[in-house]
Amino acid sequence: MPEGSTTPLRAEQYLAPETLAQLAPFELRAKMVAEGAMNGQHVSLRQGAAVEFATHRQYTTGDSVRHLDWKVFARNDKLYIKQFQQETNLNIAILVDGSASMRFGTLNTKSGWGGTRAQSTENQWTKYDHATAIAAALSFLSLAQRDRVSVGIFADGIRGGVRRSSSNDHWRAVVQALATEPVSDHVNWSKVADQALSQNSGRTLFIIISDFLAPLDQIRSCLARLRHRGNDVICCVTLDQMELRFNIDANAPFDGLEGEPTIEVDSRSVRQAYLTALDNHLSELNRVSRSFGFDSAVFNTHESVGPVLSALLAKRQAFARQRSAR
Repeated sequence: MPEGSTTPLRAEQYLAPETLAQLAPFELRAKMVAEGAMNGQHVSLRQGAAVEFATHRQYTTGDSVRHLDWKVFARNDKLYIKQFQQETNLNIAILVDGSASMRFGTLNTKSGWGGTRAQSTENQWTKYDHATAIAAALSFLSLAQRDRVSVGIFADGIRGGVRRSSSNDHWRAVVQALATEPVSDHVNWSKVADQALSQNSGRTLFIIISDFLAPLDQIRSCLARLRHRGNDVICCVTLDQMELRFNIDANAPFDGLEGEPTIEVDSRSVRQAYLTALDNHLSELNRVSRSFGFDSAVFNTHESVGPVLSALLAKRQAFARQRSAR
């Protein structure tokens, strides 16, 4: 439960019914080929005994006769072995930014929301709360697919979360970790990448949920490290509506949330320059993501997570269909 709360945590409060309905038609697919031996929903190129027939190869001495295709033998008097594509579980690592900048929010806490430590003192729907809603939805979807899910909350390294699992009660543990982790400090992107790789063996789909308000060279280096081992990445850029639109009409003090000093700003005079800089930053982040073959999407904290996630999942399913048709 969030800090200071005496009410038992109710996991269902972290997944809106409308979001679940919007995501129901989709699967979360990785762009790389899944690896594993468990019975999931993602096709592997490994050959073996599984559920989907792939091709034949001619029998050679020493092969098991268990997979001989006797119908082919009856037609042409030659022995052929059936080969299959294994359906495997996907390894999914959801990394949620728990740095101090994620405490920012300009929307009142949503009715019925279970709460996090980020919003418990200010009663605001913070970027971290929105990130938690995204993570809760994606982990729920992934576990429903029987995929293996881990969650890490990061700032100056990965400091909290839950280990990889596909068990029936794992989603509640995911929500518990997201709701109770403190939100503070600043992000060390290099350290986060190193720890994420050391904690996740095998090819993994990393889902990074952050405001990504950091120097692009640091983010690029992080993504490059994750890509080096053949992993896939989705960048979920989570920003408050005021950050996206900068709709402030008066002078205001701006407090640095990660150790920066407070500065007085004439909001109207800097608005256009700010919006141009933000647009350039997001465009470059998207370009960098695509250069590695990754996806990115921008989430407005004042809007539902469902439509953006649905569009993202539809895009990845279309990619998977195109790949399978080749």
